Amino acid sequence: MKPAPFVHHAPRTVDEATAVLADVGHDGKVLAGGQSLIPLLNMRLASPGHLVDVNGVCGLSDIRVDGSGVRVGALVRHAELERDPRAYAALPLLRQALAHVAHPVIRNRGTTVGSIAHADAAGEMPAVLALTGGLVEAAAANGDREVAVADFFLGALETSLRPEELVVAVRFPLFPPGTGTAFAERARRHGDYALAGVAAAVTIVDGVVARARLSFVSVTDVPGTLDVTEEFAGLEPEAAHWRDCSDRVRAHVAPETDLHATAEYRAMLATELAWRTLAEAASNALTVAA
Repeated sequence: MKPAPFVHHAPRTVDEATAVLADVGHDGKVLAGGQSLIPLLNMRLASPGHLVDVNGVCGLSDIRVDGSGVRVGALVRHAELERDPRAYAALPLLRQALAHVAHPVIRNRGTTVGSIAHADAAGEMPAVLALTGGLVEAAAANGDREVAVADFFLGALETSLRPEELVVAVRFPLFPPGTGTAFAERARRHGDYALAGVAAAVTIVDGVVARARLSFVSVTDVPGTLDVTEEFAGLEPEAAHWRDCSDRVRAHVAPETDLHATAEYRAMLATELAWRTLAEAASNALTVAA
């Protein structure tokens, strides 16, 4: 398969890129890593008239870590972020999740920001952004803005991003002190899209659970979070029956049946992974506290 004809734009600055997007509107698509977009083009599931290739744009390849979190530029490849020691020290969840993203060859080219902007609920990084309560930085010719993750994802492959906007970075805020995280997923083959996946964050304060939250991969329409603190607040991690979240998880997820698995199996898998990742996150929290 070959893509439909398009005009290729190669801006060198953010201003140039946003000027093109403002001019072409809905007929434009942004190309960064291309690991999601190129297959859609080749199968003609997407046929934009203009492709805005931002790989030559300066200033979009930085990973910045400070006291508030990790800021990832639009051209940072998954593999770069996965290997970055500062990002791992600040937010271990990034590496925990990135290790599950497709295959190494895709992680070497695909971008974390591109995965988030693609807004596929089967992707790992939208779930991570949701769990951290992250922000999306969008630039446009008529002004820049920040979009909270809760307002960014609207539906399957749908975001609140405007046609003239370019996502220049995403920010993953730090978790509170005493927080441990974990990530797990199951796929038919390693590197395939997950049948179900779960990210967990558990905060331990004075030896007891103060907060417990989950986000999911492949079993919800929109990346979001499930707060299960009520089930475990005030308990010592070793005494918590993490399976007690099962009913909440089953009520929260909404998987669909496809050729890979039934909806019931995906829901069961999500439930099993949820309590296991909560237990692992709590164990990691105790390690952090120590």
